[in-house]
Amino acid sequence: MAVYTDISDEELEAFVAEYDIGTVVSCKGIAEGVENSNYLLHTDRGPYILTLYERRVEPEDLPFFLRLMEHLAENGIACPTPIHGRDGKVLRELCGRPAAIVTFLQGLWPRRIMPEHCTEVGAALARMHIAGESFPMRRPNNLSVAGWRKLYEHCADHADDVRVGLAREIAGELDVVESAWPTDLPKGVIHADLFPDNVFFKGGSLSGIIDFYFACTDFLAYDIAICLNAWCFERDNSFNVTKARLLLASYSRVRPIDDAELDALPLLARGSALRFLLTRLYDWLNQPEGALVTPKNPIEYLHRLRFHRQVGSPAAYGLD
Repeated sequence: MAVYTDISDEELEAFVAEYDIGTVVSCKGIAEGVENSNYLLHTDRGPYILTLYERRVEPEDLPFFLRLMEHLAENGIACPTPIHGRDGKVLRELCGRPAAIVTFLQGLWPRRIMPEHCTEVGAALARMHIAGESFPMRRPNNLSVAGWRKLYEHCADHADDVRVGLAREIAGELDVVESAWPTDLPKGVIHADLFPDNVFFKGGSLSGIIDFYFACTDFLAYDIAICLNAWCFERDNSFNVTKARLLLASYSRVRPIDDAELDALPLLARGSALRFLLTRLYDWLNQPEGALVTPKNPIEYLHRLRFHRQVGSPAAYGLD
């Protein structure tokens, strides 16, 4: 989340009047994240999240995201659900941008990742994958392997300003990952961005998943690989095999991981580390002036990429 667009009081009140959610009490920008402008909106009936869609989000993708949240909620997944306006619409325009209001989820994301968090995340991810099986819409993953080289080309000239030799190292990784990427693993709806700040906990239990604006149709095991990167590394960039074992075991108790998925896991984890290295690098080199946003350091994912590069089998992730 972030804030790129300011909203006047008059614009906000006119927008909220299109919904049956009461009158505006307060509206405060949320600085976390990097993609859209997000506000914590309070009315006299309670809290909501107001989102203005910016940057990488294509307007034609928004029906997929919004309907997916409704579908998952209808199938038992705790996630925000879009609020329908008086005219029945969930998507409209505010300050010249597509915008929507969604329900507010109680809970906090964990600042310090504990093993029990990984256990809960693994099971929740598997439940989401199963719930997504009946979702009829499809959306390609524009930030999967086919899109990484183009993203790299936008960053290559200045990558060494961030770390000497970075451009060459990324180019070599692209050659390897592109040539070996699998083609026939089980596919379905994936979250594609299930980082700790997108998962809420309350009273020690997972209370909800948010931010589905990278969701797409791709390999389910790729979503698992993203979680290994997001949840199982410590602040010193060491890999915590206990957390990985718990995450994978709890996932497989809900949805068994087949042998082909397990065999591909090291490459998928390497690829997902490369994906977040590239998108973070792009954001680091292209910071918009005046935006209430803090770009994330790409080098964190260079360390994770190097770890996965030397993994020889899924056993490195705590699997027998």
